[in-house]
Amino acid sequence: MQEDYASLLQALALEEQQLQFAAFSNNDALKLGLALVERARALGKAVTVDITRNGHQLFQHAMDGTSPDNADWIRRKNNVVQRYGRSSWHVGSRYRSQGKTFEADSNAAAADFAAHGGAFPLILRGTGIVGTITVSGLPQKEDHDLVTAVLREYLAAPA
Repeated sequence: MQEDYASLLQALALEEQQLQFAAFSNNDALKLGLALVERARALGKAVTVDITRNGHQLFQHAMDGTSPDNADWIRRKNNVVQRYGRSSWHVGSRYRSQGKTFEADSNAAAADFAAHGGAFPLILRGTGIVGTITVSGLPQKEDHDLVTAVLREYLAAPA
């Protein structure tokens, strides 16, 4: 089945417009990180979660069943968000929509960049991207969907 990339890319761009913070504290990172871990646990999944703001890792947890490889995937996916200013799923999907692959066509070193779902930009409204909220351990679309679902709930909850 041919994926409708135009609709997907539009939906991903809309997520990035909607899922923004007015402010983001270390306490927000803790609460959001724990919410991601709890959601994964409720789904019976094992993930590693990372939340970084301005190069400062505010939250990191590797659930039982993950490996050091997940931390490396997080590093590589975060590099994609930092370079391209979009979620890692968005960047990979844009390449696929053009009949290309990120690995072969981006000129980015595979050892340092992975345009696989799971890294989402930490965006402050009126400021821009200040970090990343990242999950690794599931198929890439599930990594992305876990982050965005928990972000959507977190941002909708009263402060």
